[in-house]
Amino acid sequence: MKPALLVIDVQKAFFEGSPFKIQSLNQAIEYINYTINFFRQMNLPIISIQHMDEEDGLMPGTEGFDLPEGLDILETDIHINKKYGNAFNKTRLLEELNTLGVDTVFISGYRAENCVLSTCRGAEDLDLMPIIIRGSIASDSLEMIQFVEKINELISIDALEKMLE
Repeated sequence: MKPALLVIDVQKAFFEGSPFKIQSLNQAIEYINYTINFFRQMNLPIISIQHMDEEDGLMPGTEGFDLPEGLDILETDIHINKKYGNAFNKTRLLEELNTLGVDTVFISGYRAENCVLSTCRGAEDLDLMPIIIRGSIASDSLEMIQFVEKINELISIDALEKMLE
């Protein structure tokens, strides 16, 4: 197995709205940062994926597009911008993964029932193994997080560490 970590749509623009949504994102970031640091220790690739939407003003160079302070993504990590829910659709993500020899993607980020779920399905369609890291996905609704975790492969951070060590 050759894994990579995908961090999907954890962007400043999404830290507005209901208290649950903001809490969900902050909790997910704790798990994401732990996983990022573990992937760094193991010299495994980390890919930050950011959503763009011209109509919503969510474009590179705007504050809402930026990553939030406290997210441990570095400029040296791979960065991919996307326009669709599925991070593989019309991006260079698959090309990057193929170059790295990746066959398994560990998925984290925002919004569980949209971009996270779409990217999981996209990975499966491309014969990659998508696995969601428990606690690392966020949404506006606990029910959506639970739904997405229920219908996808899921792993705890402890199990992930044991598997990759």
